[in-house]
Parts: sequence; C-alpha cells; structure tokens
Amino acid sequence: MTVQTHLAALEEKHSALEKELQSVMSSPSSHDEEIAELKRKKLQLKDEIERLQHSAN
Repeated sequence: MTVQTHLAALEEKHSALEKELQSVMSSPSSHDEEIAELKRKKLQLKDEIERLQHSAN
C-alpha cells in the first residue's frame, strides 16, 4: 500500500467517524462516553494523517 493510498483510507475513516459523531451527538439518547470515544478515535486518525503527510514530503 502506498502512502497516498493509506492516507486516502485514513481520510475516509476520519470522514466516516465525523458522520457517526454528528449522528450520535444529535441523538437524545447519546452517552458522553460514546461521544468521547468517537472524538478520541477521530483525533488519533487526524494525528496519523498529519504524521504521514509530513513524512511523505
């Protein structure tokens, strides 16, 4: 897998997490723990994306 392919996959996962987070946050039965976990996963993906982008340049 090339770096660009890996970046694209990570960006797709990040986007999917964003959509899931928005959905959970708009639900009246959402739990703070679930929201925090989704935000943590999203931040980890963002950090990995940025790290790969800097190492590819």
